[in-house]
Amino acid sequence: MTSTPVHAARRELAGFNGELIGPDDSAYHEARTVYNAMIDRRPALVARCADADAVARVIGFARSHALPLAVRGGGHHGAGLGTVDGGVVADLSPLKDIHVDPEARTVRVGGGCVWGEVDRATHAHGLATPSGIISTTGVGGIATGGGLGHLTRTCGLTIDNLLEADVVLADGSRVRANADDNRDLFWAIRGGGGNFGVVTSFLFRLHDVSTVIAGPTFWPVETSADVLAAYRDFLPRAPRELNGFFLHGTVPPAPPFPEDIQLRKIAGVVWCHTGDDPEAAAREMAPLLDALPTPLLHAPSAMPHPDMQAMFDGLYPPGHQWYWRADFVDTIPDDAV
Repeated sequence: MTSTPVHAARRELAGFNGELIGPDDSAYHEARTVYNAMIDRRPALVARCADADAVARVIGFARSHALPLAVRGGGHHGAGLGTVDGGVVADLSPLKDIHVDPEARTVRVGGGCVWGEVDRATHAHGLATPSGIISTTGVGGIATGGGLGHLTRTCGLTIDNLLEADVVLADGSRVRANADDNRDLFWAIRGGGGNFGVVTSFLFRLHDVSTVIAGPTFWPVETSADVLAAYRDFLPRAPRELNGFFLHGTVPPAPPFPEDIQLRKIAGVVWCHTGDDPEAAAREMAPLLDALPTPLLHAPSAMPHPDMQAMFDGLYPPGHQWYWRADFVDTIPDDAV
């Protein structure tokens, strides 16, 4: 009988700390599925790794069999880089350890965690670190790709708060990268994305963020040019504890949105003020509101930071076919508004 990669792995990786899943196993469909249903790939082997040694062994196995290797953290990657046809997926989802050190104001996070898990753990101590805008997003993708989120104006990007990382390299060796050790690697993984190694744990700086004043303001879509122009002029001058994302969208047809604006096309700003004082937040939002017509909805309110992070989870569920694109701009020119 011809040996398949999963058969070879079970033979060669005796004592593997984790789970080796192949196409004939009942768990295969769930193991190969990623967040974006547009991505429908069929790896020859999904290796769920329970520790860094297991990751190193999977890397060595893929290399010795000349099989392409993908690394899956949270499985959220829009382009599907966490999986591969006919190759090996090193699935980090069992690496879920989270340790908060409130005195040092740090959190050490396993490479298989998603941000909602981290947010809840740090919130218990009144602390947080920048972590995107969707709580189901994997830590590894954001932490090696940049990390723009609701706390960015106050606390920087996710990569600005990464203090060190434990990395398994292509030869299977394990290293720690930080400002003192393996400095080039530390520089590369803070925004460089993949192909430098597999990060099995991250250490992040934490900030005093607990309750935030957060929520949307919506205007009719016909006012988009005015809203965007006012937003462009307002935000750079706003206090650093106030963040706001501009958006175009459709109001969801469900509570908590009032029935009379459900399914309306809107331009809007999604606010997050990192202080817990609603009056201070209102004062800081006021210059934008005063420059524009009365909004359809203005609904910022006090909420725990993890609730803000999960606010859009229902609008971006797993299993849909997603297509994302993005541009980076330095300014919003007059002819764009």
